[in-house]
Amino acid sequence: MCHLMSSYARKKRTSELKRLMPNISQKMLTQQLRELEESGVINRKLYHEVPPKVEYELSDYGHTLAPILNALCDWGECHIVKTYGSKEDYLEKSILND
Repeated sequence: MCHLMSSYARKKRTSELKRLMPNISQKMLTQQLRELEESGVINRKLYHEVPPKVEYELSDYGHTLAPILNALCDWGECHIVKTYGSKEDYLEKSILND
């Protein structure tokens, strides 16, 4: 969700999300996206074309999670620094880590 939540975020395709989370299996990513859609946290847009195109974005309801997720991200970064000494070696370089 952090990848969808970024202020730079735009609609993302499944393949883009998979690239941003290389350690997640396709099955788990699909399952999580379905659960978030069923909960109303994300919107899924299906384009009827060949090959099929699907995009995901945070819903208005999903944006209400921003304060909670920001706090969790801050805690996670502090935990990484406390445990490993440096977050740069453990976090993938992206606009979300700036």
